[in-house]
Amino acid sequence: MPPKRKAAASAAPKERQSKLAKEHNISAREEREIKEAFALFAEPMEGEKEGVIPTNDVRRAMVALGLPPTKSELKEFLEILDPDEEGHASYEPFLAICALKLHARDDNDGGPESSEAHRAEVDEAFRLFAGDGGGGSGSGSNDTLTLAHLKRVAMTLKQDVDDALLKDMILEANGGAGVGRGVARSEFEEVMRRAGAWK
Repeated sequence: MPPKRKAAASAAPKERQSKLAKEHNISAREEREIKEAFALFAEPMEGEKEGVIPTNDVRRAMVALGLPPTKSELKEFLEILDPDEEGHASYEPFLAICALKLHARDDNDGGPESSEAHRAEVDEAFRLFAGDGGGGSGSGSNDTLTLAHLKRVAMTLKQDVDDALLKDMILEANGGAGVGRGVARSEFEEVMRRAGAWK
C-alpha cells in the first residue's frame, strides 16, 4: 500500500498563539503586532526579556497599533503600567492593556453605534460625490451617482478624465447595468469597501 500523501502545505504556516496570547484571548498575529509596536520604543533592561518602554512612549506605541487611548484611558493605563512611577513599562502589562483595547474595539465594531457611524460616513461620502444639484435630472438623483456627478467631481479636483473612463467606472460599480442607470448608494459603498476605504 502506498504511503499516504500529506496535504499540501500552505504558502505561509499559520502562526501559533503563545501562552500569553491565549491568556489575553488575542490571535498570534495581534500578539506579533503588539510586540512589534513595543519593540519600536523598547530599551534593554536587566531582567526584562523584551525590554521596557518609557512611559512617555506608551501612547505612541498604542497609536502605532491603531489603538489610540483617550487622555483618561492613558492616565489609567500609566497607573497600571507604572504604579511605582519608575518611568517605564514592561511588555506583559503593555500587551494586556493593548488586548483590552483590541477587545473593546472589536466589541464596538459590531455594535449599533459603529454601524450608525459607518452609515453616516458612507452617506457623507456619497453626498460629496452626488453634490446638491449636480447632474441627475428628475427625482432620485440624490440616490444615484450619475456620469454628470463624476464629471463634476473630476472638474472640481482639476483632473482631466476621459468620459470613456468615467463610463467604465460606472459600469464597473453597477455590474454593467448601464451608464444611464448610474450607481446606487449600496454599489458606491461596495466600491469604496473594495478600494479599502471601509471594512
